[in-house]
Amino acid sequence: MKKSETTLRLIVMNFLQYAIWGAYLTSMGSYLANAGLATKIGIFFAMQGIVSIFMPALMGILADKVMPAQKVLSMCHGLAGIFMIGVFYYAMSAAGHVNFGTLFTLYGLSVAFYMPTIAISNSVAYSILESKGMDPEKDFPPIRVFGTIGFICSMLFVNFMRDGSGVQFQHTYHQFLTSGILGIVLCIYAFTLPNIPFKKKEDGQGLIDALGLKAFTLFKDRQMAIFFIFSMLLGAALQITNGFANTFITSFTDSPDPALSASWGARNANALISISQCSETVCILFIPFFLKKFGIKRVMLISMFCWVLRFGLFGAGNPGPGVWMFVLSMLVYGMAFDFFNISGSLYVNKRTGEGIRSSAQGLFMLMTNGLGATIGTLGAQQVVNHFVYGPVAAGQPGSWSTAWYIFAGYALVIAILFMILFKEPETHKTAIHE
Repeated sequence: MKKSETTLRLIVMNFLQYAIWGAYLTSMGSYLANAGLATKIGIFFAMQGIVSIFMPALMGILADKVMPAQKVLSMCHGLAGIFMIGVFYYAMSAAGHVNFGTLFTLYGLSVAFYMPTIAISNSVAYSILESKGMDPEKDFPPIRVFGTIGFICSMLFVNFMRDGSGVQFQHTYHQFLTSGILGIVLCIYAFTLPNIPFKKKEDGQGLIDALGLKAFTLFKDRQMAIFFIFSMLLGAALQITNGFANTFITSFTDSPDPALSASWGARNANALISISQCSETVCILFIPFFLKKFGIKRVMLISMFCWVLRFGLFGAGNPGPGVWMFVLSMLVYGMAFDFFNISGSLYVNKRTGEGIRSSAQGLFMLMTNGLGATIGTLGAQQVVNHFVYGPVAAGQPGSWSTAWYIFAGYALVIAILFMILFKEPETHKTAIHE
């Protein structure tokens, strides 16, 4: 396979990988609110974190020790797609009487198999690039950018597509059908990707070796341990706007001020939020330059301070006269997300050897989208319930601004602590194999 063909195949994989997520990630909160589950939004997003505590590690073990990574990727997407279509079918059948337990179970099973694919798809891409003599740190970001483009396309699709009643998909269960179909497509496509060699269990291996748990030995390296801990702390911020931004922006349609209630942004929240992903596509391309110029520590710090701005501008803005603050918040999101998530994944890939690479990516997922996201979304739900839904239930106006400022303050504290505790790794350090 030529390098150009390799690049094209990985572009398609990344496009579908994130189109699946984009179909519901930023709009699910709006559907749940319409289904009477507004106070449960955080639990749904926390489920992504809960399954990420163990599923990426388990699937990483399969990819490292049992079967080729591209087949693990295919299997996970097939199961995730089937269960997501199940979410759609149940929600459609239940109409206006959705049972939390049933909906949550089907959704939980779907994300249990989807979340590991984020780390595995990265590992597959890195392995294929290296097998063709290409440099992941240089060649992966331009490929990964198409993942964000796929995410944007899905967001815009569910924003502008309408069901038979004229309601946008972003407010209905049709977003889950969109995601499920895309998952089945990627299941088939991933099975055709180049074979990824794996290291079979050898005679005399201990339990830790057999289960692929040596990735946890990375915590023996002090700076890697600090990196993973702060990955968890910053991971708490990753799903907050995904869970609540659409619901927050759409809430302005109930404002007594026509400049807010009739504004384009309030009525097209997903399209407005998609500016974040547009920014992400641009910022991904700058990662190789920023990593080479500033190093991982400064790049991570840029990400953290951008999270402060992301939340703070949400607190201060509105979709009417203050829409420029929303737009600015969307623009800084690119650096907030990419300079942490993509750069962090590349850093882990660079610091680990082949024998534990997929497991190490799974560990990174565990800390960010697992422990971090679970703590973050459950905590954020409590903040939103207290300052927004609590007052509304008591007949008083809720304060979304207060909630966003609390999230901004949290990100600021994390940035200051990281600046003090994390040291830039030495450039001559070799990869950690165990």
